[in-house]
Amino acid sequence: MYSSILKVTLASILLMCSSVQAAIQLNSQHAIVVRDDTGQVLLNKDADAAVPIASLTKLMTAMVVLDSKPDMNEKIAIQAQDVDALKHSKSHVPVGATLSRAEVLHLALMSSDNRAAASLARTYPGGNAAFLQAVDRKIQALGMHNTVIREATGLSPENVASASDLAKMAMAASKYPDIVRITTDRSDAVRMNGRTVLFRNTNRLVGAPGWDVLLSKTGFTNEAGHCLIMRFRQAGARATLVLLNAGASSSRIFDARHIRQLLERGSAR
Repeated sequence: MYSSILKVTLASILLMCSSVQAAIQLNSQHAIVVRDDTGQVLLNKDADAAVPIASLTKLMTAMVVLDSKPDMNEKIAIQAQDVDALKHSKSHVPVGATLSRAEVLHLALMSSDNRAAASLARTYPGGNAAFLQAVDRKIQALGMHNTVIREATGLSPENVASASDLAKMAMAASKYPDIVRITTDRSDAVRMNGRTVLFRNTNRLVGAPGWDVLLSKTGFTNEAGHCLIMRFRQAGARATLVLLNAGASSSRIFDARHIRQLLERGSAR
């Protein structure tokens, strides 16, 4: 059954999303793939369930910060209150390091640094409370009805959203040139406390052969599993992919590759 489904044309795929879902047998517990030019849902796997989203949150953090039109050259000092006291996650950004807001945003998005994301919310005009109010307004404006965000990093399991909501968020984030540029950088060298530290993109598909990635963000906590948001170009068409709660980083990569291959086969017919 599965092999016969995989042989259908792309036009049939657009009309048979439930069959595609059955055929592809994803590792991720929740997923959606949307063709950007038409809005057509190519794949849907329990995409309306609100579940923890981990660091995918940081795309919302970045949009809300950029919406405030801050001085990106302003220096931000990482403080003790930016340290993760919930999960005790590691960071290569030491307390006391002073970076420009542009550098902090880069680290929060590309290498998913939690201290960087926390400092962006702390230094938002009006502080963290005003930041969260702006987040709520953004969620409402984007029509993300299954989304709740309680803090800027994604460490809290109370940050929840559905895959379908996150596809909306990804499309909105793709309209921010800074977010597109940062999330598609493979690496960045940042000068901190007198030494240069190399940070790498948490999504190993960025820059990988055969991939034309247009936007990217990964996430992981024990509650959320391994998550991925990615916009990419395949066979001349652009698609947005959201994968939530995969069992391992390799599993979400496998799912992404499987989806790309399916679209590639369909477009070749």
